[in-house]
Amino acid sequence: MLGHLKTILSNSLSDPQVDIEGESVPVRIHRNQRAKRISMRADAVKREIRITMPHYTPTNAALDFVYKKRQWIATRLNSGADAAPIAPGSEIAVAGEAHVIEWREEWPRTIACMEGTIRLGGPESSVEARILRWLKAEARRIYTEEIAYFCEKANAQTPRLSLGDPRSRWGSCSSLGTISLSWRLIMAPAFVRRSVIAHEVAHIRHMNHSAEFYAWLDTLYDGNRKTADQWLKMHGTGLQRVGR
Repeated sequence: MLGHLKTILSNSLSDPQVDIEGESVPVRIHRNQRAKRISMRADAVKREIRITMPHYTPTNAALDFVYKKRQWIATRLNSGADAAPIAPGSEIAVAGEAHVIEWREEWPRTIACMEGTIRLGGPESSVEARILRWLKAEARRIYTEEIAYFCEKANAQTPRLSLGDPRSRWGSCSSLGTISLSWRLIMAPAFVRRSVIAHEVAHIRHMNHSAEFYAWLDTLYDGNRKTADQWLKMHGTGLQRVGR
C-alpha cells in the first residue's frame, strides 16, 4: 500500500525525511490524545513538516498523508520571503510601514523612528541587537495599552502579558490569566495586531472557538477579522524571517 513512499522517504535514527523538490525535509510527528484527525503544518522558516495526529494512528498513515500533500508542501515551503537581516541600509516594517535603517557611528545611540526611517548611532556591531530590543519594548508598550482597551470593552480584568517569539502561533490566552503574544506583531499593520489581541481577550470569556466565541470577538474587534487573518496567512512567514 505504501510502497510508493520508498521513492521519497528515508528513515533516520530520529525523524523520517521527505524529498520536496530536491530538498530533504524532516517530518516531526506529534501524537495528541485530543486530536481527532491528522493535521499538518509546513514551516517555511524552520524548513520542516509538523504532523499532529491521534495517538492510535500508525506512522505510515502520516507518511502517506505527507506523500499525497507534497505539492501543497512545496508551495508552502517556497512561499516564504528571503531572510530579512536587520542592518544599516535594510528595511524593516513597523506597524505595517517599511522603514529604512539608517546608521552613522557619530549619531546618538538612542533609536529614532520617523518618516520611514529608523536612525541610530553607536557601534555598528550592535545595531541588530539594539533594534530588536527597541521593537520588543515598543511591542510591550503598545500591547499593554491595547489589551487594557479591549478588556475594558469586555468588562474583564486585565490579564498579565507575556511577550515571546513562537513560530506556530501569534497569540494565546491561558486559563490562568495570561495573554501571550509574539513581539513580531509590532511589525504588522495595526488592524492585524489589534485583531490578534482582541482574539485573545475574547478567550477570557470563551476558552474555545465556538460560534459564541466568534460572535463575542466581532463585538470586541472594530475591524474585519477575516481580512486580518488573511494578511497573516500571506505575510506571516515574512515576519518570522526578520532577524533570524
